[in-house]
Amino acid sequence: MQFEYLHPADQIIMMIQRIYGYGMTTTSGGNLSILDDNGDIWITPASIDKGNLNRGDIVCVKADGTVVGKHKPSSEFPFHQMVFRTRPDLKAIVHAHPPALVAFSIVRKAPDMHLLPFDHALVGEVRIAEYGLPGSSELADKVAAVFAQGYDSVMLENHGVVVGGKNLFDAFKSFETLEFMARIEINARRIGSPVSLTDGQLEQAKSRKPLEMADFTPERFSSEEREARREMCRLIQRSYDQRLFTSGQGSFSQRLSDGSFVITPFGLDRKYLEPSDLVLVKDGAKEAGKIPSRAVALHQEIYQAQPHVQSVIIAHPPYSMAFAVTNAGFDSRTIPESYILLRRTPRLPFGAAFLTPKKTAEVFTKDKPIVICENDCIIATGNSLLNAFDRLEVCEFSAQAIISAGVLGDIVHIDEKQVYDLEVAFNLL
Repeated sequence: MQFEYLHPADQIIMMIQRIYGYGMTTTSGGNLSILDDNGDIWITPASIDKGNLNRGDIVCVKADGTVVGKHKPSSEFPFHQMVFRTRPDLKAIVHAHPPALVAFSIVRKAPDMHLLPFDHALVGEVRIAEYGLPGSSELADKVAAVFAQGYDSVMLENHGVVVGGKNLFDAFKSFETLEFMARIEINARRIGSPVSLTDGQLEQAKSRKPLEMADFTPERFSSEEREARREMCRLIQRSYDQRLFTSGQGSFSQRLSDGSFVITPFGLDRKYLEPSDLVLVKDGAKEAGKIPSRAVALHQEIYQAQPHVQSVIIAHPPYSMAFAVTNAGFDSRTIPESYILLRRTPRLPFGAAFLTPKKTAEVFTKDKPIVICENDCIIATGNSLLNAFDRLEVCEFSAQAIISAGVLGDIVHIDEKQVYDLEVAFNLL
């Protein structure tokens, strides 16, 4: 989807529906705005149901202050206007009250953006603005003062968060990523102490270069490939709807019978991927005119090293990632389904996915279908796309159950005799 071609009102409607639909703001909370090329500010209205907005509800405040629309602009218009004046490079703002970020807001802390490299690279550092009366010039001044220091994401004391971007989708991506990071850190603190990456590790991840690949133009698209593309888009969107990764993260791939594979593209919104967006990789070359996921090297190495693997998924689900950013152990011997699908889940050091992909690929034997990469990701493999997705889903459900069990008592794991019986009964030996 070419989001930039949409009218500002349509962009705002699309994003506020997404934010509200995924539980990141309430009926009355939050506001979005866009500064257009004429200097007009398009903004969500005051006191109108966020779950039922349409494009006719969006208000335009002209550069001269004239209000165009059937509603009043959001009561928070003053800080939107002040941020745009303070930071001319920003053209869109997202303000909302997602519970995880409100949790940080009311203890007056910011999420640790040093836990995951992608999140840090996208969002940067986060700072806190002092409390101010909602809708007041005092709050506008306090918020704008932090943005003036060069920060694009600002926590508001006892209020929520404000994120700016060069366009609304970029602001949304940063907002969504920050909200994910808040949930990961909260989950992590329930099972241990989060381990932050060093500046050197962050730089190491930031400076990694994409795999150099030759281009080729496919002569045809087989029915097998067309079906793979269709199914991948369906499960990618399903994974996104289940909040297993954000709009800019996560990679899926599916091996085809001729040894080639189809993989997600780099940088495109995971919610709206279409079959034509996916990238075919064959004999080390990529489909011309497209950029594959930056994780393409690891996907390629896994397929070369493990003939039984037909699909690979790399994701960052917030409960599972709690184990990736702490030293807490993840033990799949909770219920039969978890052990059958996850088996013994190894833990790999930070950088394994992008520094040593060939060595990492050797880990994915039949009894190790899924791994946790420290401060990075979860990697799930399967004998089909659905099988890999099932493993990712079960991993996240299992992680959530383990974290939740912590307030109830000590976990009693399935014992070794029971594990052996499962392995015999389900042909896992």
